[in-house]
Amino acid sequence: MPTIQSKKEIKKILSDLFDSEELEQKLLLERIQSRLLSDKVKFPLLELAGKELHSKIPEEHQIDFADQIIEYQSMGGNVVAAMILQLRLEKHFEQSFEKMIEYMISGNQWFVCDIIGERVLGHSLLKNPEITLPVLKNFINHTNSWVVRSVGVATHYAVKKGLGKKYVEETFLLLLTKSNTKDFHTKKGIGWAVKTVSKFHPDIVQKFEIRLNEDDVQSYFRTKIKIGLDRSPKYASKYSD
Repeated sequence: MPTIQSKKEIKKILSDLFDSEELEQKLLLERIQSRLLSDKVKFPLLELAGKELHSKIPEEHQIDFADQIIEYQSMGGNVVAAMILQLRLEKHFEQSFEKMIEYMISGNQWFVCDIIGERVLGHSLLKNPEITLPVLKNFINHTNSWVVRSVGVATHYAVKKGLGKKYVEETFLLLLTKSNTKDFHTKKGIGWAVKTVSKFHPDIVQKFEIRLNEDDVQSYFRTKIKIGLDRSPKYASKYSD
């Protein structure tokens, strides 16, 4: 199976498809599936494909297009659909998160949650923390474990990319509310985020030392903190301010 290796190839493929006269959406989707989503394409290139598709597809057809991409149930399709949602956040904030939840629940796999969660919720938290934190506060107590896991996924992404310290502390407090969870997928997502916060911001974690030693805090939570703190000498100076 051939591998697409460059941005130039992605742009050429999409340009050729959209240059076809009156190409119906169904046929367009089939060709994208066969030429992009069935191939071995690295995520950054698929992100570019998502951006290009967002710019070429009329706004009123973008969600329908993303829905059908998701129906293919391909790994790359999650990246493309997530990028379309990400780029719609500014004008369609609530709808983008509604579709994110829909895609994660229908996908019902950890990688679907993580791929989409990073690119939609994580990106929004990093770029617009003030309006995204209320979303996290809502999602952290959601009835679906993929949605709860996405809070951890988003926090990991945003903290790693340089989320402001004030917001890191607020998100850590949210994560702390799930320190006693027994759900497997919730623990994976929350634990991932806790480890990242501890690695880059050990001073924030240390502020809650008394709370972290209380009996209701599960061992998984403490273990992830320890791993992060052990790595913090190498990473903490990156976002010290």
